[in-house]
Amino acid sequence: MEVIDLALTFRTERGPLRVLDGVSFSLQPGRTVALVGESGCGKSVTSLAVMGLLPPSATVTGTIRLEGREIAELPPDQRRKLRGGDLAMIFQEPMTSLNPAFTVGEQVAEALRLHRGLSGDAAMMAAVRMLESVRIPEAGRRARQYPHQLSGGMRQRVMIAMALACEPRVLIADEPTTALDVTVQAQILTLLDEMRARTGAATLLITHDLGVVADHADQVVVMYAGRVAESGPAAQVLGTPQHPYTVGLLGAAPRLDGERGGRLATVEGTVPDLANPPPGCRFAPRCPFRIPVCDTQPPLFEVGPDHRSACHRAPLDQLLEAA
Repeated sequence: MEVIDLALTFRTERGPLRVLDGVSFSLQPGRTVALVGESGCGKSVTSLAVMGLLPPSATVTGTIRLEGREIAELPPDQRRKLRGGDLAMIFQEPMTSLNPAFTVGEQVAEALRLHRGLSGDAAMMAAVRMLESVRIPEAGRRARQYPHQLSGGMRQRVMIAMALACEPRVLIADEPTTALDVTVQAQILTLLDEMRARTGAATLLITHDLGVVADHADQVVVMYAGRVAESGPAAQVLGTPQHPYTVGLLGAAPRLDGERGGRLATVEGTVPDLANPPPGCRFAPRCPFRIPVCDTQPPLFEVGPDHRSACHRAPLDQLLEAA
């Protein structure tokens, strides 16, 4: 999948609100791109734009190509046929995404009926196999239960089974381990890696957890206030960050070798109000390296092989050494 210059504007009582501005990235088969940034930076709304799940008040421009086919301008009925088939999503909170009125087996089977043309019995049998594949014990019995009868980890596994039932070309996982304990988080992420390797799906992983990014992502896209701040191979972005915002995020992550009892570093300030964003670089009001040219919007500078940073002062190596 290719996403090129994606922009999103909502009609609001305050006037047009531009929440995405020129977002670009690509997803390759069998590989994972992590979309990271603070809450309010545009990660989840990017995924909803790709999925075509935005309300009528939204206006989307730019290019979204799935295997070379432009899908952003498809009629609603054709876009709907892609969802659950070639394009699937694991939502952030399964309890609000699963239908409480239907058993989990029926909900997994629905995708198989709609997109694979299976009959009722065949779809249910395939749904049970999918629940087994995501390591739900006693899958046949669990398939007859309702979402409220399952634990949070079980519900998340059901969401993964639903998303992967039709072996999608692209899988979007929006904070798939939110509110799960660390042991279950590790199991879910390992499961996603195994399923991706088996099906060859391209994965977009949305997360706040840079530890998860380091362990599971091939590429990283750092977003800030609706724009891409930095992008590149995970090892480069996390090992030699070239945008002050990325540096701040990494500095705020807890470390095992940190000073015991010491205060965690923070990125001072908050994400700006997109109804009235600052001119130029949107991170400039919070940036310790700000200079006058930051009042103009920086392009994405090439700072390494496939590594780009939207900072006038990139590469930052000398600045970081001096700091």
